[in-house]
Amino acid sequence: MVQAASKKPAPGAKSKRKPQTFVIDCAKPVEDKIMEIGTFEKYLTDKIKINNKTGNLTAETVTVAKDKTKITITSEIPMSKRYLKYLTKKFLKKHNVRDWLRVIASNKDRNVYELRYFNIADNEGDDEE
Repeated sequence: MVQAASKKPAPGAKSKRKPQTFVIDCAKPVEDKIMEIGTFEKYLTDKIKINNKTGNLTAETVTVAKDKTKITITSEIPMSKRYLKYLTKKFLKKHNVRDWLRVIASNKDRNVYELRYFNIADNEGDDEE
């Protein structure tokens, strides 16, 4: 009987999967000084789970980087965009700003989330009538 060839890549061969990059745009709340981008970056670094363990980020698998108003998450392993939305909502709830901010997927790019304010001005006008 002939053995099937193994599907493992040869030693030293690069994987064909390119890294996933996700961006969370926090421009509006950071400009209004409602939240600090550094605390959000630390929260994501502490809470992202790799192989069911928090704090398991290694340099080659997942990196969390901050800009002035954006957080960029680059992952070599499969990661869900929805998981990042979940963590962002937990951060907002923990800092008591979940009532004013929401997490929206940007229409321009698939891998971008944006933090926006709820439109409460429209609802107030309806109550007066």
